[in-house]
Amino acid sequence: SLYMGNCIVGSNPILSAKHIKFIRQLLWLSFFCIFIAENSIMRLLIKLLFCFSVFTAFSQEIETEKSVTKVDSLYREDQFYGSMSFSMMQTKPQSYSVTKLSAGFSAGFLRDMPINKSRTIAIAAGLGASYNKFVHNLVITKPASEIVYSVISSSDYDKNKLELATLDVPIELRWRNSTPESHRFFRIYSGVKMSYVAFSKSRFVNDGETIKIRNNPDINSFRTSVYLSFGYNTWNFYGSYGLTPIFKSSAKVDSQEIGLNPINLGLMFYIL
Repeated sequence: SLYMGNCIVGSNPILSAKHIKFIRQLLWLSFFCIFIAENSIMRLLIKLLFCFSVFTAFSQEIETEKSVTKVDSLYREDQFYGSMSFSMMQTKPQSYSVTKLSAGFSAGFLRDMPINKSRTIAIAAGLGASYNKFVHNLVITKPASEIVYSVISSSDYDKNKLELATLDVPIELRWRNSTPESHRFFRIYSGVKMSYVAFSKSRFVNDGETIKIRNNPDINSFRTSVYLSFGYNTWNFYGSYGLTPIFKSSAKVDSQEIGLNPINLGLMFYIL
């Protein structure tokens, strides 16, 4: 939002309520992301992103007059987003299961474009990135030149997961009961997200043997999902459904298409 709230500045500037809300939401999201990141590189990237975001927050314009109240009737809302979620699967082969906690997160920018005079209805479009980790019993191996899939019992291996990193283009239709004077309001946002799989990696570990396959050609490079988020102020529930399966129709296990359409449920945070 372009509206920065009331900000009184004397010899020591005081952060606006919106800055405080922004930093608090970043802390929540960063702690969760660091918790689910399993390797040091992911942890480092998340910490660097957090530090950059806090720097951006402090770099926002702070009023220099002694007592100023600024209200922007042409405000925009919720232009940065971050989500954390957990995954389930639909359209899956027989005996397939998600065996442990499968988490993901996303972040990005959305340009808020109000379409009514009170600015309570808007459309938004932007760019973002997502990371999802699926811990399951679908084993992906490559004994020769061909990739082979099998579904086995979770007791027959040590570790097995699939990771996807995507670049996203979300488009939203938004309703909220916001006003220029307050950043606390109810919201209902629904949208469609088009994603490009920039990186994929499967990792199977058993009895000291590790099999890794990067950028599997059987994974759909372009995927589409629909989502809904609703809530009040900081806390917003989030759900999405993948319209495009993770795997192409050519990827099969025991002559059955693997598919895998993920359902993600979690929390969404909007800031600025």
